[in-house]
Amino acid sequence: MSNYKNLPAPSPEQGLNRYMQDIRKFPMLEPEQEYMLAKRWVDHEDTDAAHQLVTSHLRLAAKIAMGYRGYGLPQAEVISEANVGLMQAVKKFDPEKGFRLATYAMWWIRASIQEYVLRSWSMVKLGTTSAQKKLFFNLRKAKSRIGALEDGDLRPENVARIATDLGVTEKEVVSMNRRLSGGDASLNAMVGSDGDSATQWQDWLEDESVNTADDYEASDEMTVRRELLAEAMDVLNDREKDILVQRRLAEETITLEDLSGQYDVSRERIRQIEVRAFEKLQKRMQELARKRGMFADA
Repeated sequence: MSNYKNLPAPSPEQGLNRYMQDIRKFPMLEPEQEYMLAKRWVDHEDTDAAHQLVTSHLRLAAKIAMGYRGYGLPQAEVISEANVGLMQAVKKFDPEKGFRLATYAMWWIRASIQEYVLRSWSMVKLGTTSAQKKLFFNLRKAKSRIGALEDGDLRPENVARIATDLGVTEKEVVSMNRRLSGGDASLNAMVGSDGDSATQWQDWLEDESVNTADDYEASDEMTVRRELLAEAMDVLNDREKDILVQRRLAEETITLEDLSGQYDVSRERIRQIEVRAFEKLQKRMQELARKRGMFADA
């Protein structure tokens, strides 16, 4: 898509503060506007239409990129990778599927960022197993859930809980936490150094208009995910459903120890069932998402 070169690009020289100012100048699109622009791109490969679709979603890409700010990578590069994913989403978006572009684009944006993160971390740092990769992308979320947000090493009880929740060893949790520690940046951190004109990051991620990126995520994405999840659960048997729900989907999750008592099997057996059920569910959700046109192979 040739118009990619004309997009505002974050860079250390320009400064992210300036970039966030630039992308706020592009208006959000009404559903009808988005549909007509997408049709012009699909039917006529109108690059001007594609450019408008991309620029109207740059704030969404930046918002998602900020969620990956804890991996010790240059934020400008993470945002650039998010924009690459956004470009791919626009290129493959089909407005006739009935979804908003923001819902579809989130899959592509996150995939592009995660590929970049994995490329940037050497295999020595990251490890090669799927469990370690899962730990890499879920450790901060797991820490947040249990309120373990302090810097430095985790408390032993928190290490044990995270290891259980994510299905990895306590040693892996400690090691990964040390690799990632010190990289998080608050959304309340100040951007710029112009005294009174310095601004918080989160100020640039919000829009006062009706159709904000938050609105897209709250309505479109959550609705679609609930639908996909409900349909995909049919791939599990009753025991798998019960264990997965109690371990991952309930408001107050249950421990492996409690479930091992309920089913009269070992904790390790419960963990194996949980992991297998999650993998089956994830695979089924991906299949359903592809059928709905939410993402496609590049």
